[in-house]
Amino acid sequence: MHWRTRLVQPQSLAPKGFASLTVPTHRASTVLFERQADVRDGWRQDQHGYTYGVYGTPTTLELGARIAQLEGAHHTFVVPGGQAAIALVYLSVCKPGCHVLVPYSAYGPNLKLARGLLARFDVTIEAYDPLIGAGIDALIRPETALIWTESPGSVTMEIQDVPAICAAARARGVTVALDNTYAAGVLFDAFAHGVDISIQALTKYVGGHSDLLLGTVSVRDADLKTRVGDTHQQLGMAASPDDCSLALRGLQTLALRLDHLERATLEIARWLAEQPQIEAVYHPALPDCPGHAVWKRDFTGSASVFSILFRDAYDKAAVAAFIDALQLFKIGMSWGGVTSLALSYPELARPNRDYAGRLVRLNIGLEQTQELIDDLRQALAGLDGG
Repeated sequence: MHWRTRLVQPQSLAPKGFASLTVPTHRASTVLFERQADVRDGWRQDQHGYTYGVYGTPTTLELGARIAQLEGAHHTFVVPGGQAAIALVYLSVCKPGCHVLVPYSAYGPNLKLARGLLARFDVTIEAYDPLIGAGIDALIRPETALIWTESPGSVTMEIQDVPAICAAARARGVTVALDNTYAAGVLFDAFAHGVDISIQALTKYVGGHSDLLLGTVSVRDADLKTRVGDTHQQLGMAASPDDCSLALRGLQTLALRLDHLERATLEIARWLAEQPQIEAVYHPALPDCPGHAVWKRDFTGSASVFSILFRDAYDKAAVAAFIDALQLFKIGMSWGGVTSLALSYPELARPNRDYAGRLVRLNIGLEQTQELIDDLRQALAGLDGG
């Protein structure tokens, strides 16, 4: 064989039998077959083996299997990000003329997708009060195909009575999907509480270091596996094996990070609740958070994200000045990483409630807790000329 050809078609020369603690990162588009008769084009690797890289390499499938094991799911699909996971659920479950219920506290891009792209395909979206519980039965129509839940809600942190919503939906034959990113798939047992589909943005806690974009869609049963799997294939939602490798590494420290983040976040949230500038602290483990009793009943812990509402003596500009004065807290979107973040929501809209730009979401990272409190203290003091 000419050396030029050997460069293109090398033989494996390294010794066999390398045993490592880490999952290999398999990068591939083309998958080789032994014979022409073996060629398939499908995503069901458990039935006919690997066929094409877009359906997942061993690295991708290992990550999906581990997430499914953690969540108690029938199967988990890995996608390029959290918003991709949301889109995959919509496109797997909905059809023209159907009706979808979405809590008004849902992740903003979820509602934008619903009211934008899906509206063009004659899918009707209705926003509902996240605290409605079993009362959602009154909103279900004959054409309702999907109910979204998200608990806690984005920014305003409402805890939903997911079991009550699932019971009402199941009686009417409606699929329930949950954005379970806050709970990292482990602090709230989605399938034990009746959910049909659980999604996560692995970008957050599983990745854990703000350096990857990934999402997952986990399903309850074989029927949903087929519906979601076929849609996943048709959309070509390939995830990067390199990002999957980082997420697999993140899983190894997830428990330790969640334990620390819960302790640190609760200490900071309780401290903030005592400060004269703060009107309310929206943290699921605090009694004043909407739906706290449900959180106490259904969750096994809390995470790193919560929000604070400044008193009405402080306007939008003052809140922005508070954020700009922070030194350890960085200004940025997303959460769940090792770095503490702060962000205000001056345009946040909720029915019958105007926060007037006074709402700030905090993500607590792995810095020293007392130093984070000191940073918040100096920024608060600056509001009053201190």
